[in-house]
Amino acid sequence: MSSNNRKSRLTTDGMGRAPNRAMLRAVGFHDDDFERPMIGVCSLYSDITPCNAPLDRLARQGCMGVRAAGGVPQIFGAPTASDGIMMGHQGMRYSLVSREVIADSIEVVAAGMNHDGVLAFGGCDKNMPGSVMAMARINVPSIFIYGGSILPGVGEEGDVDIVSIFEAVGRFQAGKLDEEGVKKIECEACPGAGACGGMYTANTMSSAIEAMGLSLPYGASNPGVSAAKERESYQAGVALLNLIEKNIRPRDLITRESLENAFTVVLALGGSTNAVLHLLAIAREADVEWTLDDFDRLGAKVPHLADLKPSGKYVMFDLHKAGGTPAVMKALLEAGMLHGECMTCTGKSLAENLQRIPSIYKRRQSVLMPLDKPLHKSGHIVILKGNLAPEGAVSKVSGLEVRHITGPAKVYDCEEDCFAAIQAREIKEGDVVVVRGEGPVGGPGMREMLSVTAALSGQGLGDKIGLITDGRFSGGTHGLVVGHVAPEAWVGGPIALVQNGDSVTIDGDAKTLTLNVTDEELAKRKAAWTAPEPREKRGVLAKYAKTVRSASEGAITF
Repeated sequence: MSSNNRKSRLTTDGMGRAPNRAMLRAVGFHDDDFERPMIGVCSLYSDITPCNAPLDRLARQGCMGVRAAGGVPQIFGAPTASDGIMMGHQGMRYSLVSREVIADSIEVVAAGMNHDGVLAFGGCDKNMPGSVMAMARINVPSIFIYGGSILPGVGEEGDVDIVSIFEAVGRFQAGKLDEEGVKKIECEACPGAGACGGMYTANTMSSAIEAMGLSLPYGASNPGVSAAKERESYQAGVALLNLIEKNIRPRDLITRESLENAFTVVLALGGSTNAVLHLLAIAREADVEWTLDDFDRLGAKVPHLADLKPSGKYVMFDLHKAGGTPAVMKALLEAGMLHGECMTCTGKSLAENLQRIPSIYKRRQSVLMPLDKPLHKSGHIVILKGNLAPEGAVSKVSGLEVRHITGPAKVYDCEEDCFAAIQAREIKEGDVVVVRGEGPVGGPGMREMLSVTAALSGQGLGDKIGLITDGRFSGGTHGLVVGHVAPEAWVGGPIALVQNGDSVTIDGDAKTLTLNVTDEELAKRKAAWTAPEPREKRGVLAKYAKTVRSASEGAITF
């Protein structure tokens, strides 16, 4: 941002600047600081979750980098919560809502203070896209720093992580694991600070943000507890001042081509379906045209290569040891799958960043499969449409031997009812479970269904049933599951019209989601449908329900 903007932040007429200067002197400003770029450093630090626990010390390193490069850092916070801890109860309604609150909070501070640039430090599923959404809105030079991934836990049967404990609960319910066995996994699953270790939503979005050019190289794969992550944080502060000098802004980086790069990396790594929601939202904030059809277009030509959890064997730490995210991107660039000309936050193009980095295939490793022997020749995230999802739905088909099912519907109007049915062993092989009323408006907040899908997997039904919902799935979910069904039940989408026993077909190959009843019967049910009352009458959830758009538009609130 130019010096003219800095002058507008401080009253520009003579001695009228004095009150502004006095307040800033009280927080440590010196005379020459008033002519330097002022940098907002947003730390989403919190000790309520391991994902965000390292962020305070990393943000301090970022401040040092800003100072060293000639800027003045101003550190501030924003609210953040933990998807993993909110999972499986009413708190999960706040998860996706928090993405909007975080974006709003960063905008309020950085735009209100007229900061010349923004560094944002995040480590959890929603504070990462929330930070990038805010950067796109205010459009001053910005860099995102991921807090890093957790190390894997060591269990009796091999490495364990957060999803292991959800599945252990299902195994306990099925009589396959005793209470002591559950506790052992609980105690080992999260050995320290960092975000969930598999290719779940945090690592998915950190990889996408790096590929989009808003994080430094290796930002997605440097572990949370590493000196490399501290160096990266410092270097980000230095790099931001270079962006300010060159006037390179987020909307220069977030383009159709860089979004293609981001989703290509997500597809190659086997990332979370939540990337669909978040990339849609980021694109809208940056005024870039992007729809569900773009995800499907890329999915048809990008192979699934990484043997990463939840459907595979490895975690992000294994990818780090194999060369990290830049080594993966170098392989994809050499295969002609990435746009190397895209500008990045280093002030260089993606191709220039990767010039001296060897392809991951130059190493002996087993995390990324060869291009000619992929885990699947096309993308693991598919967009389904049909009379059950006219606007679209999202499914993750990685690791599935069976990608098609036709079966009787077992319908539940909320996650709790479905979980109770699982505990009562009511769901049988061949069923198609329908969990509705969990969409952006209906939830409100579009909860993730990890407790449901993990419990089904623990009972041995994960690959023997289908499940559809207008809610979301955790990045840790696997199985023949379909989420983001739009329009949602609460606004009268066809999923609201499904009845117990109806025949439902999920076809991941044909990309269709079908309620096997006649159009006449659907019209009859629609005529009899009445809109339910909002679940929430006040507070942030009520505000969200009144303003949120469809999942097919990223569940944004404008």
